[in-house]
Amino acid sequence: MTAAEQAKTTARRILENCMANGLSADVAIARLAVYLKTGINAAELAKIALDMRANATHRGDWLDEVAVLLSRKIDTFDELRTTAASVLHNRLAGETREMTISRLAIGFDQAADISAVASVQLSSLGDEEKLSAATAEITSWLERQGFTGAGKTILDVGCGIGRFEYALHARARHIVGIDISAKMLAIARRRCAGLTNVEFRHTSGLDLDEFTDAGLDGVLAVDSFPYLVLAGVAERHFSEVARVLRPGGMAAILNYSYRVPSGVDSSDIRGLAGAFGMDVVIDGDMPFRRWDGTAFLIRRIGGT
Repeated sequence: MTAAEQAKTTARRILENCMANGLSADVAIARLAVYLKTGINAAELAKIALDMRANATHRGDWLDEVAVLLSRKIDTFDELRTTAASVLHNRLAGETREMTISRLAIGFDQAADISAVASVQLSSLGDEEKLSAATAEITSWLERQGFTGAGKTILDVGCGIGRFEYALHARARHIVGIDISAKMLAIARRRCAGLTNVEFRHTSGLDLDEFTDAGLDGVLAVDSFPYLVLAGVAERHFSEVARVLRPGGMAAILNYSYRVPSGVDSSDIRGLAGAFGMDVVIDGDMPFRRWDGTAFLIRRIGGT
């Protein structure tokens, strides 16, 4: 099988998997960008989707949507691929934790330079309107869980370009966003300029030592724990989250890792929660339509 034939076969498998799991067309295109780094362009992928439609017994409209999006985003698709490729999702041989985090920070800086919007959620397809809609869906979910509140202090671990600080600032007393990427933080500060209850800090990515015991009502981590898992500092961060939360405070971890099967994450979360005095309230739900994130909600034992 030639490289081109292999790429087409992989594309079909990705689309079939996304259809089977009820994922959005935007998510499907993001996955194509991640797993098909070279060898096939957006126009060819659109044709594959249309060819699949001819034999589809269901979800033909979904394949049409994929094809239309790809046809409209010929240049954008290459940008998505480059953005995705900026961050290597493997730990290199001989890397220390510090080295992995430093490399990831460089990768996030590069991704933000290519597309700030896609760098924090590839399935936004680099479209600010799509990112805002997905962010609003997540913030509404957080509100329904009682995570937000006018008197609450919230920490956002891996805040990226500050989209949740902007979305949540009116629903909290104070929000602190931390990140290892200096370029993402610069974008976040511009995005949230003038918001007096929002601050951003550059972090080492190794721990939460700068935060006091039981000083926070909520910890938010959207797509940041996968990189903590990669660097080997996830357990340390989980223990730190338990330390900095007040009794009854909650941590919303949206994606713990990118490992498969997903049950591995649930097992790890339950084990860590038990070890550090926390209860698992939501265990691996996928409540979002615009994003394929897996949601965990953990509460520190105590309080009301």
